[in-house]
Amino acid sequence: MNDMNNEVKIISYEPQYKEAFKTLNEEWIKTFFVMESSDYKLLDTPEEYIINKGGYIAFALLNGEAVGTCALVRAQEEPLAFELSKMAVSPKAQGKKIGYLLGNALVEKARELKAEKIFLETNSILVPAIKLYEKLGFKHTEITNPGYDRVDVQMELDLKS
Repeated sequence: MNDMNNEVKIISYEPQYKEAFKTLNEEWIKTFFVMESSDYKLLDTPEEYIINKGGYIAFALLNGEAVGTCALVRAQEEPLAFELSKMAVSPKAQGKKIGYLLGNALVEKARELKAEKIFLETNSILVPAIKLYEKLGFKHTEITNPGYDRVDVQMELDLKS
């Protein structure tokens, strides 16, 4: 018997997964909100707006299929800070701790890159996501200059300590 069938593998961005990055994110955004111009910018051209600017995208593969994704978008140089952005897990793969695996992998990547902090923007109706971010160590902060109309929660993880 092959016990590898439900093993989740976290990998770095590869161009072959570009469409999955967009599809996975559109799926959840359209379920709860409307797509905004900032969404399209990142999802249509992730190499230009994330990878080439020093950011990072990870994918969760389950049986070779991309079922989850998340990005670190470089937000600030000095001190180095990233936005944790575009986390999405396919409904068919939820309940397998994929969001936690992705989030944890990107927190570790930010540490590796010597970032001082990671922040994120979300919405209070996404309770499971907020609980996940809290589990990863993110703390609620005051909302300042949200990048999307749907943002009513901002959180930050201090990596200096």
